[in-house]
Parts: sequence; structure tokens; C-alpha cells
Amino acid sequence: MNLNFDFGSVKKSPALDENILYDVLIIGTGPAGLNAALYAKRKGLSVGMFTSKMGGQVVDTSIVENYLGIQQVTGEQLVEQFVAHVNALKIPILKDAEVLKIKKDEDGLFKIQASGFKIYRSKTVIMTTGSKPRKLGVKGEDTYLGRGVAYCAICDGPLFEDRNVIVAGGGNSAIEAAIDLSKVAKHVQVVHRSQLRADQIIVDKLKNIQNIDILLETKIVEVKGDQLVNGIIAEDKSGKTIEIPTDGVFVEIGYLPNNALAKGLVELNDHGEVKVNLRAETSLPGLFAAGDVTDVPYKQIVISAGDGAKAALSANDYINKMK
Repeated sequence: MNLNFDFGSVKKSPALDENILYDVLIIGTGPAGLNAALYAKRKGLSVGMFTSKMGGQVVDTSIVENYLGIQQVTGEQLVEQFVAHVNALKIPILKDAEVLKIKKDEDGLFKIQASGFKIYRSKTVIMTTGSKPRKLGVKGEDTYLGRGVAYCAICDGPLFEDRNVIVAGGGNSAIEAAIDLSKVAKHVQVVHRSQLRADQIIVDKLKNIQNIDILLETKIVEVKGDQLVNGIIAEDKSGKTIEIPTDGVFVEIGYLPNNALAKGLVELNDHGEVKVNLRAETSLPGLFAAGDVTDVPYKQIVISAGDGAKAALSANDYINKMK
């Protein structure tokens, strides 16, 4: 997939200005960040954004078929529509921006330090830095990303209808993915390097599904293919190498929240996710968070977009109450 696509008028957006006190500054331009910008702007707030990767993980999704009102679209095309909507509002976006630090001063205002020693000020901040899939770290994994290697069974599962797939992992997310995939795939094989650690109730359900097999104490060491994935190489506990043909590999070993900016600033849960309440508020007043970086369950595009809107509306209420 070409990730260097042109987002239309994004280059023509107003520049982010160090001399302006913004109502809200948004870090991240995935579905949560972009929808937060849309809602904040429509509330009449002055808005600015920082991005290192426009669209976040959505651009890595081959096909999106579960976003209401759009029956089928590529992740890239969906992001283009999101960005075009935001661009129409002429919101300044600092591209290729590395945000280094968020600080709240004694006067209750925020300072965001970006690369190049630039400091931007705001009354509120919305953090939508997202997450990244935990990878296997094996040969071929990156090579076949989007060509048979996937990290979201809900997103990409329908692409493998009547095909053979492998699910790498042994936790709840892996077992749930295998169960979901069994409804569309011809055959599903769960491959895990140790014993299953998912809840027993879903393991029992898994074992009763006819087109699912389980291969434990087996470590995947390589993903193989030609133009597309056609197999994996694995090692069993004795060190014996085995090759398993497959049409797809779903890596389901968890996600890592992009929480570097949040550490030491707001409360995190045991998984490193930013803890938020029903209003998208963090433990630091004036700092809101939305999307995959938070502890909200079910990491889906539509949920992130909705939570971005919620964060913007909460930020607007916060600003209205400021003295």
C-alpha cells in the first residue's frame, strides 16, 4: 500500500502559530483526533493539530466494511475522506511533528513542546496518539503486511472468506479472533508458543468449533510467500522445524499504547493505557484523551471517532467553565 498519498489541501492548511493561545490542541490525526477537531471547530473553538502519521493505523487497513454508511472502502480512502472534511474547516495541522512534552502551568494553561524547540499554548489538550500492534518480530512479518499479515480479525477477516488462516497468540484477543474468523474462513489454526492463557469459557467454545485446530508450544519464526503469504515456518518445543501452508496470518498478541507523553502526567492502567472517564477526561483537568491510547474497550474506527467527538465536547464544556 502506498502510504505517501496526497491528502489534497492539507499542505495548504494554515500554519500552527506559536503566538496564538488555542482553545484546544490535538495530538494525533487518526479517527479520534480528526473527529475531535471537527467537533471542536464546529463549537467555535480555535483548534490546532499535530501529526506524525495522517490517519493513524487506519491507512494500514486493507478494507473497511464496518463503518456505518460506507459499505466498503480501503483504509486509505476512508482517511482521505476524513482529512478532506477537516481540511474544509481550515484547521492548522503541523505535519511530521514529534511532540516531545506536554506541561500544564500554574495558570492552568498547557504548553506543548514540539521538535525544533517550538512551544505551542492552549487551554485544553486532547491526546489521540493511538496504539501500535505488538509484533511477532519475525522474518517476513513486515514484508507481507497487508498481503496476508494482518493485526485485526474484525477489520480484515472477510478478505479471507473460504481460505486457510493462522492466528498467532494464546490470549483472549487471539481466541476471540479465531472464533470470529472461523465464521468466514475455511480453516483456522491457532499457533502459540506456550499454553493458552485465555479465559476458560472461550477456550471451551473454541474447542467445540469444527474448523479450528490448536498447535501449542510452537513458535513462529518466519512468514513466507511470493506476492502474498503462502505459509509460515515454525519450531516446536523440541526445536524441530515445521512448515505450515496458509493464506493469512493474524497476529493477535496485543497492542502497545503510544503513551510516552502520558507517562508521569496522567493515570495509566496496568496495560499502560490512559485511564479516562465517560467524558473522556483524564486524571489531569483540561487534558482529555480518546481512541486506542485509552482504556476504552474495543479498538474500532467508529468507537475512536465517537470518543474523539466526546472529548471535543467535554473540552468545550471545560473551557466554558474556565474563569
